[in-house]
Order: sequence, then structure tokens, then C-alpha cells
Amino acid sequence: MTPTDLDHLRRCIELAREAKARGDEPFGSILVGGDATVLAERANRVVTDHDVTAHPEHWLASWASQRLTPEERAGATMYTSGEHCAMCSAAHFWAGIGRLVFVMSGEQLAARRRPDDPTLALSSREVFARGNRQIVVEGPADDALVAEVLALF
Repeated sequence: MTPTDLDHLRRCIELAREAKARGDEPFGSILVGGDATVLAERANRVVTDHDVTAHPEHWLASWASQRLTPEERAGATMYTSGEHCAMCSAAHFWAGIGRLVFVMSGEQLAARRRPDDPTLALSSREVFARGNRQIVVEGPADDALVAEVLALF
């Protein structure tokens, strides 16, 4: 991961903090274009919107599919505080976003959650491997950033 990647991941952590302060789960994500422009950002809104699908990654994939060309989406990177769940991985795949960079892996999060929390133990890499698009996946980040995110749970 580059220093720029780490800066974007730190912004995702800030968004996760904002979500938690609002009463939502602590997840935050940003979408960055191929020219390094931050295109959109979103924090989790599951509780706020009374919508179990209101994950920030899902919203950003939808936003991208409505506003960007296929070429722009292929050149974009989604940064997120936590690795995509299966739903968000599928949305990312269908939107055709070319790269995913995350702080905390799904496995790291699962180890922190209660056993009765609903979980689909399927990594984004596994979902993407089943498709016919090449999506670059980088993560988890360094231990310090992972610890910062895990502390929010």
C-alpha cells in the first residue's frame, strides 16, 4: 500500500467513527477515481436509515454505476475500513470497480463479533474469484490501523 492509500484508509476510519457516534456500525468507505480524485464517501447508515443493506460500500457501488462510465469505474478504487461482506463484494463486482483496498479483513472482524451475529464467511477475494472481472484486492492494512478499526467494535 502506498502512502496515499494509507491516507484514504485513515479517512475511512474517520467516517467509521462518525457512523459509530451516530449509532450505526463503524464502517466508512470512499471511492477514488483513476485520476486520484475523491469522488464520493459514505459511512454506514444501517440503523439511521432502517435498512440492513445501507452499507457504505454498497451505496458507493450504486453511486458509481449511476454516475461513472464503465472505463471510469474500472480505473477507480474503493477504500474501506472493513473488507466487503458478500453483498458489498457482489455490488463492487457488478459495478466494475477495478480495485478494493481495506483496513480490516472479514476474518479479523469475525473474530471480534459475537457468535450469534449474522455472518456470511466469504471474503471479497473469494467472491471476485468466481467472476470474470479482474479486481485488485489489497488488505488488510498494517497492524496499527487494524487495531484502530477493531477498537471501534
